[in-house]
Amino acid sequence: MGLLATLSNPHRLRVVAALAGGRNYVSRLARELDISRALLQVHLKKLEAAGLVTSRLELSEDGKALKFYEVNAFAVLLTPQDVVTAVQTLTPGNQKDERGEKGAT
Repeated sequence: MGLLATLSNPHRLRVVAALAGGRNYVSRLARELDISRALLQVHLKKLEAAGLVTSRLELSEDGKALKFYEVNAFAVLLTPQDVVTAVQTLTPGNQKDERGEKGAT
């Protein structure tokens, strides 16, 4: 279920979608996604911890260190029992309403 939790964030979904088109380095990816490098780094770290992306440091022709990220191949198998197990971990304070806001539902 950790994989699904990681992918539940819209920014991380956008990052995976962007990297599905090919590897990219942080500054260019941040510009393409129109988010700050700092925010992108947070999401890339979470994606990397989940095993969804990998990174590699490379030197550009002018000697700058660039950290490139690429998406790893993955597949998700979700069974009804997985959903039952996930629902059992929910608490009323963690559930979101139709608008995505936390609160009692």
